Amino acid sequence: MARTQGAWRRRLLGSVLNLAAVLGIAAAAAVLVPGLLGIERYVITGTSMSGTFERGSLAFEEQVPVDQLQVGDVITYMPPPDSGISHLVTHRIVSIEASAEGPVYRTKGDANSSQDPWEFRLDEPTQPRVVTTVPYAGYVFIALADKNQRMLMIGVPAGAVAALFLVDLIRGLRPKTLDADQLAPAGDPGRA
Repeated sequence: MARTQGAWRRRLLGSVLNLAAVLGIAAAAAVLVPGLLGIERYVITGTSMSGTFERGSLAFEEQVPVDQLQVGDVITYMPPPDSGISHLVTHRIVSIEASAEGPVYRTKGDANSSQDPWEFRLDEPTQPRVVTTVPYAGYVFIALADKNQRMLMIGVPAGAVAALFLVDLIRGLRPKTLDADQLAPAGDPGRA
């Protein structure tokens, strides 16, 4: 009975480790593959787009030529220096007006009652435009930005897996012992 429980535990532990490995590979792919495809990721940290996507969402954005932007597109950009905002903003384009120096943009957060108080131009030839968002996935990136949480989320499971492999290695290096029913009595040549 003890042998059956031991085998059951080893199978359960093996299944848990396999599941952890698959989840780890999927998480790594989710982090690496978008970058390889030219898709940028931004974590939504504010609530100005609530209703469309919420705080903690992970926004996936593709670079598009500025001349392809349209009213209704959601973009991530740095507001003009005189706006008083020193971080990226993800808002919807509400107007594009032609000027001699190039298009002038106005944006608005979907949850805001009025449009942003600034106008701006885009100096680069391409601009990140939101393709899709994944709710709550941004909280993982926020947590990983903190060294202590990163150690808990990555270091502790990695250490546990390493310890389990070490235990298996030590068990494999130990000499095998035979059970009593596997040994033949010395005086009985008929048993093999």
